[in-house]
Amino acid sequence: MTLVGALAIATFVYVLAATLSTALRRPRPAAHFDETGPAISLLKPLHGAEPNLYRNLRSFCTQRYPDYQILFGVQHPDDPAVQVAERLRDEFPLLDIQIVVDVRHYGINPKVNNLINLRQRARHPYLVISDSDIEVSPDYLANVTAPLQHAETGVVTCLYHAKANNGLWSRLGRLFVNDWFAPSVRLSLALGLQEYCAGASIAIRAEVLDRLGGFAAVKDQLADDFWIGKLCRSAGLTTVVCEQSVTTDVHLGSFVEMWHQEVRWMRTTRSLTPICFSFMFVTMTTPLALLLLFMTPSLMCHVIAATALFMRLVLHLRQNSFRPLDVALIPLRDSLLLAEWCVALLGGSVIWRGQKLRIEGGGSDKLSLPTP
Repeated sequence: MTLVGALAIATFVYVLAATLSTALRRPRPAAHFDETGPAISLLKPLHGAEPNLYRNLRSFCTQRYPDYQILFGVQHPDDPAVQVAERLRDEFPLLDIQIVVDVRHYGINPKVNNLINLRQRARHPYLVISDSDIEVSPDYLANVTAPLQHAETGVVTCLYHAKANNGLWSRLGRLFVNDWFAPSVRLSLALGLQEYCAGASIAIRAEVLDRLGGFAAVKDQLADDFWIGKLCRSAGLTTVVCEQSVTTDVHLGSFVEMWHQEVRWMRTTRSLTPICFSFMFVTMTTPLALLLLFMTPSLMCHVIAATALFMRLVLHLRQNSFRPLDVALIPLRDSLLLAEWCVALLGGSVIWRGQKLRIEGGGSDKLSLPTP
């Protein structure tokens, strides 16, 4: 068996397992709450008037939950997201909506700086943190906070599904989430790994967060969401992944923007889980299977490669509605993933919101400013 053949078998096993894991989704939980249930403070850090911001934020204003507070936070008075937040406050006068404009910084992570300021205004025992590009169904708050009724639950998070605006780079970004990231997470959960915690949706009791050191404990970490989950588990609490309808917008205007975002994700993974990162290339099915087809004359190898490519298509169709253009983009999508993985092997800098930052490494994604 050649090295290429062994790699092709490995990628076939992965894509088969990933496809099966997407078929084993747990039933969606029913919403459990009553009018005397704990009130919620919803923290929404904002930055800029991204496409569909109004629609995404509005979905949080139409929740079927009896008592919740919405805190929209920005760090600059002239941030255009303020106008969207003000529009929603006017549209829903009966909701407890506050717009927090606070320029104070505490660490290098800009999102966490915003969250620290929002936390100071949160009044309720349950906290829900969600990114600005997330859209949810009306039962979202009820479902994601229901597991917090159990004392052993530390944090509740959700998987998310991507939807793309028009454009090649946005389509490729959607496939990054739907075809690669989400199936990989589902497979890791099926294998019993519990390290997933995503900023798209986090629910936590306020007293637990404060006991862990608050948001200040992750003010210099790139993957602040990952560390919130890790701190909870270190305190003997569990992470619950809730099957809930959560979608994220993907709006990428250029190849460079997409490249910086995905390399940042890869380098973060390399810093946090270097062993998993080392074997991540087997998840990039198409280039490895095509390499086997072109480099080996064996009929058995061709069958393995062809089956892997077929399962890759099945995985895509399980995660997305059928679009011929998206199917045609699968080889490019997987090849770009492999290229990004190779680049992420070297170097420790990332681009975030136009600023170059350095990851310290050594098992940590702690950020620092690059030396001039």
